[in-house]
Amino acid sequence: MTPADVLTEFTGAVATLTVNRPAARNAMTMPMYAALAEFCERVDDHQDVRVAVLRGAGGTFVAGTDINHFRGFTAEDGLAYERTVEGVLDRLQRIRVPTVAVVDGYATGGGLSIAAACDLRLCTPRARFGLPIARTLGNCVSMPTYARLAGLIGAANTLRLVHLADFVDAEQALASGLATEVVAEQDLEERLAALCERLAGHAPLTMLATRTALRRLREHDLPPDEDLVAMCYGSEDFAEGVTAFLDKRPPRWHGR
Repeated sequence: MTPADVLTEFTGAVATLTVNRPAARNAMTMPMYAALAEFCERVDDHQDVRVAVLRGAGGTFVAGTDINHFRGFTAEDGLAYERTVEGVLDRLQRIRVPTVAVVDGYATGGGLSIAAACDLRLCTPRARFGLPIARTLGNCVSMPTYARLAGLIGAANTLRLVHLADFVDAEQALASGLATEVVAEQDLEERLAALCERLAGHAPLTMLATRTALRRLREHDLPPDEDLVAMCYGSEDFAEGVTAFLDKRPPRWHGR
């Protein structure tokens, strides 16, 4: 990670993290995930901060994890990866202030997971949400991420996202509950400022209690997922998906 890959700004009641790797469509590296967790720690240490904003530079939110990270993966590597990423997403959900994802462009794979872990998603008409892993890599996501998506958009829409491996546009996202609001690009900054001001003026403990209660309800008695993660990440199909993606060709699936 270069120092410019993740930018942070603390201005009054609002803390902003910008994923700034537009040449790679803001694909996340592991140090960038660590920087997101560290941002959450800094927010919690600044008692004057009342809202945390996550956004991406260059017309993309986050296009998943950098695929180069998956070269030569084993089942054990997949388990470690999902534990690490889920740890970051869990830290984001446990931040003491409301979180707003500003989605302009694609939020795919890990980017969708990050956006889903935020409380609100303010989108432009260019927003596109997707989890195309059945078409690209052949992996899966963690049980908590499946639970977040099912909680937001329902099991049927989650299955549609994965099985059809296509993208949901801003209006579809709004109708399903994935997007909180859709605003024109020229109005985005003004609307974001107004939203942050509104959130900053509300009772912090009420919002924290509500966010925490909903998280506890969602996470109560979640079943294990290690068998599913190991099955996918340790498969020949996943190795083929990574190679095909990097070679820019369609993968050849064999179901093993």
